Amino acid sequence: MTEIDHSLLLREFLDWLAARPRTYDDTVEAWRSSCPRHPVLDDAFTARLVASVGKTVVLTSQGEALLQSAP
Repeated sequence: MTEIDHSLLLREFLDWLAARPRTYDDTVEAWRSSCPRHPVLDDAFTARLVASVGKTVVLTSQGEALLQSAP
């Protein structure tokens, strides 16, 4: 997977998360991957684009800014 593909997948994940509240369990089930070439969920947490608040996964201010800046 190329870097461009990865950023598109990350954008898709952030859009999915921004669409409505998502539980941590739903997020992990929908976005986890055992493939080291598709670590979108892990990358989003590591880059602090998303955070777990209680049982919900939310966009951080960095995640919202990335969505706003992306075409």
